[in-house]
Amino acid sequence: MRNKKVLFMAQASIIAAIYVVLTVLFAPFGFASIQVRISEALTILPYFTPAAIPGLFIGCIFGNLISGAIPIDVVCGSLATLLAAYCSYLLRRKKFLVPLPPIIANTLVVPFVLYYGYAINLPIPLMMLTVGIGEILSCAVLGLIVLTVLDNYKHIIFRKWVS
Repeated sequence: MRNKKVLFMAQASIIAAIYVVLTVLFAPFGFASIQVRISEALTILPYFTPAAIPGLFIGCIFGNLISGAIPIDVVCGSLATLLAAYCSYLLRRKKFLVPLPPIIANTLVVPFVLYYGYAINLPIPLMMLTVGIGEILSCAVLGLIVLTVLDNYKHIIFRKWVS
């Protein structure tokens, strides 16, 4: 039982760290009304492990903090990621639906953060469109590529501990 907890914490920590690195590394593309956050490709990871739920949440918090996001963005963006990761985990039996929750959550939440938090004076429906396109590119296109590649190695990368 202890090995399973250690494995869970290790996987969550690694996922969080990779999310932070990708968020910071590609920050110029990940913050604004037109954004493609490369780290969002990792939102498919709940398909493989429930450890991705806290991993993505914590990674989003730290990625936003390090990248200089305002507090409302850190809170709302991270909560949207947490909700999306949980919903993606619930959809894990339907492989190609896994990217939908982060696309929907961020398309609905991020434009309001941009408008009210960053005072980006564009119509919210327009920002929903631009954020949604960015999420489709990062979660559906890039995310499904990552999912397909990792699916071939899941028995190695996401193996279960045998007690």
